[in-house]
Amino acid sequence: MIVDRAMIDRNDLGSETRPLEASRFALEPGERWYVAMTLPRKERLAATQLDNQCYRSFLPLQLETHRHARKFTSVLAPVFPRYIFVILDLERQRWRSVNGTFGVQRLITDGERPLAVAPGIVETLVQSSDRRGALIFKADELAIGDAVKLVSGPFAGSFGILQRLDGAGRVQILLALLGGSVKVTAARQMVAAAR
Repeated sequence: MIVDRAMIDRNDLGSETRPLEASRFALEPGERWYVAMTLPRKERLAATQLDNQCYRSFLPLQLETHRHARKFTSVLAPVFPRYIFVILDLERQRWRSVNGTFGVQRLITDGERPLAVAPGIVETLVQSSDRRGALIFKADELAIGDAVKLVSGPFAGSFGILQRLDGAGRVQILLALLGGSVKVTAARQMVAAAR
């Protein structure tokens, strides 16, 4: 939701996460999802300011691994950098005030009026997020033998073959590294289907 680049506790990477409270994002009659462009790296500020003005906003996040000086740091980062989703009713709300919100550059428009997001897109992102707004990749999306990509951790960006799924939220992957095969065990959140 409003978390931008928060550090992730290593113990939290493998733990089960509660789903996001989707009822907060249920659309009332006349409401639609719209996209606001934020200033660079100001997604969290924009979300906080929009919430303070009683607008409902959603910032989808994903786990990323950053490498610096032989250190790996896992952070929650926006899935769509510089963009945030906002629920608006153009007939009832003063939507132009969104453009004057700290952290927001402007609403994406089609001429004079904001351009609505196609129905179902943001709702799917909300339903696929945990309580922090981070996207949850479901285990049923993968099967043994599927090609997968590690999206975080020391081997982020590496491709492999899924060897095993267990009920504890861990996966085993066969990676091709340095001319040989290496088995790596990781949290399910660190793996995505390679498509």
